[in-house]
Formats: sequence, structure tokens, C-alpha cells
Amino acid sequence: MRIGVPKEIKPQEHRVGLTPGNARELVEAGHQLLIERGAGIGSGFTDKEYQQAGAMICDNPSDIFADGELIVKVKEPLAIERAQLHSEQILFTYLHLAADRTLCQELLTSGCTCISYETVTNAAGQLPLLLPMSEIAGRLSVQAGANALEKSHSGRGVLLSGVAGVPAAKVVILGAGIVGSNAAYIAFGMGAQVLVMDKDVQRLRALDNLYHGRIQTRYANTDTLKQSLCDADLVICGALIPGAKSPKLIPRNYLTHMQDGAVIVDVAIDQGGCCESSTPTTHQNPTYLVDGIVHYCVANMPAAVARTSTLALNQVTQPYIIQLANHGLDALKNNHELQTGLNIFCGQLTHPTVAESLGLTYTPYVQLR
Repeated sequence: MRIGVPKEIKPQEHRVGLTPGNARELVEAGHQLLIERGAGIGSGFTDKEYQQAGAMICDNPSDIFADGELIVKVKEPLAIERAQLHSEQILFTYLHLAADRTLCQELLTSGCTCISYETVTNAAGQLPLLLPMSEIAGRLSVQAGANALEKSHSGRGVLLSGVAGVPAAKVVILGAGIVGSNAAYIAFGMGAQVLVMDKDVQRLRALDNLYHGRIQTRYANTDTLKQSLCDADLVICGALIPGAKSPKLIPRNYLTHMQDGAVIVDVAIDQGGCCESSTPTTHQNPTYLVDGIVHYCVANMPAAVARTSTLALNQVTQPYIIQLANHGLDALKNNHELQTGLNIFCGQLTHPTVAESLGLTYTPYVQLR
């Protein structure tokens, strides 16, 4: 199979879909690799490394979209890329369709088959291709929030750890899943006062046991959320419904009860965000103010640590890429995990949660194959 890896063109996106090591493995299995020139530079991989792995370097990205049978990316294709997709292709990448109707409609129109990293689900109900990026985003969220709390970024001017005689900052984390637990790990390590909120008491109990009561946990409902936000210095939103839009946990009017200069880091922004006042930002311009509250809403946070993120992503995507390269669409028939990742099959919407979020109809894969 011809596998195409274009250079990511989303603003400040430095990750790449395949490392040279994984490219070599695919070439040795008899597949042809087409890599856009410079695609790996942002992650520290040179064109020479890809050439030594047996890949062909392409100067024109249109050649990759024209010739590639399997397109491997990191982020959703932008408009110029979507216009080049066609019905003979499989697209394997993060998509987050529930938050972008135009993206979904244009992918449907292209006729291609789209398998989304973030909805691939294993037998244990876990999201193996989303997990490493959630780990990284959760850890980065505390770094980003600590930076945004500085006065130069319109924050409260609070140091997360505090100092002798001065209390540490209060960090409120919404969601005790992968993002939330990793945010708690870093925030606790930096000396902050940490409060994790969730409706899943089992998750809260696990964190309470892990930290032996050194972080606070609280059941999340309207009253406890309002109370906790009032004196928060940093709020990290990490709630997730697989494949669906993020739940709006913080209505706009809640901001008026928060302290001026407090920071919200909305890690869930690529699925629409957990805060009603959240709108996507970039690494170049990551924050903005609403009612005196600093919002950090970068939709591709892990791109800030592109090498770590690319290596972490590639170690989990490679087994699926090999199956798709070896078997094409037939890989879906025998791999339930790939089926759960299937959002669009030959121009037909197949994912129920995406369809519900966008108000569209869908057809189950089993009726189309």
C-alpha cells in the first residue's frame, strides 16, 4: 500500500504522523512511504532519516494526497487538504468531528473513509490512541496555567507553590480521568492546593487513595462547582464524552463569581470546550480575557512538546497503521477497535455519537460493509 504522510499545516502544529523508525517498519513490510519534505522537522526528524528508512520524500503535498491510499496525519485536515481527499483513500488521524460540522460535511463529500484516533476503543473501554495525548495535555495544562497566572499575561500574579508564610494557589480540576489525574500529578508536585471534581466517586476514591488525602476530591454538582470556582486561582477543564461535544460545565455567568485574573485552561476545547466562554486559540496567541478571567484554549496543546508527543503517539498508532496497510478496508472487518474508530465509511457517517452531536443521521458500519 502507498502510505502518505503530509506535513501538518495547522498553526503551530509540529507533530508528524510517522517517525522514521515506524516508517522503516512499514517499508520492510513491503509498503511504499511518501513523506512530505520537512514533515518531521518540528519533531526533530530530518528528511535524511526518512530516506534512510526507505521513504520517498515529496516536495509537493498534492502528490501525497493524489497517490496515497492511506493518509496518516496528526490533526484534522484543513480545508485545502480536505479538497484533495478522494473516495479511494483511508484517512487516519485525530478528527474531533463533533465540534466541527463543516469538517464533517466536507469529509463526507470527499467520499473517503475516516478513522479517528480519539474514538478508537479497546475491549476494556479505554481510548488507547487518545490516552497519551491526554496525559501530555493534562501535564501541560498546569504549566500553561502557571504561566498564565503571571501578571504579564493578565493573571492574578499568584505562584502555584506559594512561599513560606504565603498560601499556595488553589487549582480546581474538573474531571478525574486521564487529563485530570495527570494535571493533579503535576499541580501536586508543584506544591499547589489541588481539588479534583467528578461525578464518578470511584475515580475520586482512587485519587484519594493514591495521594493519601493530600489532595482534595469533591463530588461535582451545580452547588459544589459554584462554590469551588469562587476562590480558585487555576481551573483545568478535562471532562470528556468520547466522540461527543464536551459538556458545558461552566456557564458564562459563573465567571462573575470568580476572582479577577483567575485562569481557565480548557483542555477539552478540541471537542468544543467545557466552558461556555471558551473559543479555540493557538500557541502563538494562547489566551484572552472574558469578564476578567484568563482563558487558555489552545486546541493542539501537545504540539508544544512535539517530539515527546510524536513519539508517544506513534508507539500506540503503529499497530493499527500496520493492519490498515496490510489489509486496507478489510482490516475493519476483523478488528473491532478499528470499527469503533470509524467515523465515516466511503462517504457515509457511521459514528452514532458524532451524528447525535451534529444532528445528522448515521448508518452503522455493519450495514455498509
